[in-house]
Amino acid sequence: MPVLTLEQITTSPRATTKDEAIQEAADMLVAAGAVTPDYADAMRAREASVSTYMGNLLAIPHGTNESKDSILASALSVARYERPLDWDGNPVKFVVGIAGKDGGHLEILSKIAIVFSEEDDVAKLEAAPDAAAILELLGDVNE
Repeated sequence: MPVLTLEQITTSPRATTKDEAIQEAADMLVAAGAVTPDYADAMRAREASVSTYMGNLLAIPHGTNESKDSILASALSVARYERPLDWDGNPVKFVVGIAGKDGGHLEILSKIAIVFSEEDDVAKLEAAPDAAAILELLGDVNE
């Protein structure tokens, strides 16, 4: 099963705050069948202990180590915001929710980090016309 599908990407998210964005990311992971609804609380708990802001307009909210039972399958959700969200004083346009089954999140995280470490790649993601184009740019996460 791919960790990222077209249905798990949105270019028209509704959130206007960090907390709403975390809920939105969790809701997409729930809809994908990757996590149980209580995973959102685990994502908030992680955020309360350490910010998931990564730089280059990216935040990667994810659950705590104690939330492993809430994870049914490895998956990502991607939301691209038109206007940056305030993430503890940092601008975020991309919120990538992540759930990793049996430690699978580390490999997925490294693939996402590689893409977002390059400003040119971030610019391509910002300019992508739709979710399909974003999926193509992030497609390596499924390999």
